[in-house]
Amino acid sequence: MGKYEKLFEHILMRRSDANVPFDALCGLLKRLGFEERIKGDHHIFTKEDVEEILNLQPKDGKGKPYQVKQVRDIILKYQIRIGE
Repeated sequence: MGKYEKLFEHILMRRSDANVPFDALCGLLKRLGFEERIKGDHHIFTKEDVEEILNLQPKDGKGKPYQVKQVRDIILKYQIRIGE
């Protein structure tokens, strides 16, 4: 199991949302088919067929817990799987 698969499982299992490295979270979203735009420290992710826009910012090198929850909610709502 690779790094992104482990992170995907970590997020879905609702393990510590405060302990997700920001760079890995961005990498996972790109791996899931999201497109990234960067404006300052805002990383904006969009994906075709996903209504919501994810606007993420790092805090001390980690993703903010509420933003990790938003990522999980979108993954579950749209049943996004790694490798699709």
